[in-house]
Order: sequence, then structure tokens, then C-alpha cells
Amino acid sequence: MWAVNARFPAYVQPFWEVDPQAFRDVLDTKVAGVFHVARAVVPRMLAAGSGRVVNISMNESTMIRRGFVPYGPSGAAVEAMSRVMATELDGSGVTVNLLLPGGATATGMVADDAPDEFKVRLLDPSVMAAPIVWLASAAAANVHNERIIANEFDEWLARRA
Repeated sequence: MWAVNARFPAYVQPFWEVDPQAFRDVLDTKVAGVFHVARAVVPRMLAAGSGRVVNISMNESTMIRRGFVPYGPSGAAVEAMSRVMATELDGSGVTVNLLLPGGATATGMVADDAPDEFKVRLLDPSVMAAPIVWLASAAAANVHNERIIANEFDEWLARRA
């Protein structure tokens, strides 16, 4: 977001003020990045008869939050692309799933001067570790086209049992 809005998060920048090149840069990183990585590895996975694609997503409120262009819409595009990938790979042995942290994470996106009551709610990025390792494992062979929230992973896994 700082690449798009130097005053983020203090200033809610409307979409019409977003620099077109910054817009393209975010979409290229998030959306085209997911496409290019999957395009490079999925043929090898298909040849092997199995594989795991795990794309990182965000909560819907972030996708549509005021001042979050292009970050939010790029997340929505990643979700849509992941669903298309999952549909096209259905039954192939290659799974596609979405993983999101479950809230704002301490990844440097929050300014140092953000209110302390907000900062204490930030998730540690390590919340993603257990679910992503599990999704990449043989234990997740039948998990396909799911949207999994990392900070609710234990509960989600228990419901599947």
C-alpha cells in the first residue's frame, strides 16, 4: 500500500488518485505473480500426478475497503483465479486452495504511529506456518478448492475429522 499511497494508513486515498503505474505494479505482483508461478509449476505437478498450489488471500472486507485500491481488488482477483485453477484441475491430483491469515498481520503494512489498540491485534505472520505446511502435505490430498483462515485452522481441521 505504501507503494501506492505514501501516506497510508493515515490518509484514505480514493481510487482516482492512485498512480496508474503503481496500480499495475500491485496487480503484476499479486495477480500476475500467482499466475506465473502456477503456470510454471502445474505442468510438472500434472506430469507427476499430484501437487499442491496454495495461494494467499485476504478477508473480503479488505478486498472492498475504502482506500485499498489496488490492494483489495488484486486480492479478489487472486481468489477468482484460484477458483478457476481449482475447477480446471479438479480430479487431476493437483489441488488448489486459498489461505488467509484471518486478520491484519505484522508485516510492515502498519505505520509506526498507528494506535496501540490496533497494533496489539496484529497477527504474527507465523500464523500461516502450520496450515501451509499441512496443505502442502500428503494429509491434504483430498482438500481442494477450500478457503482456509489460518488463525482458525485448528478448528477447521477438527471439523473435517
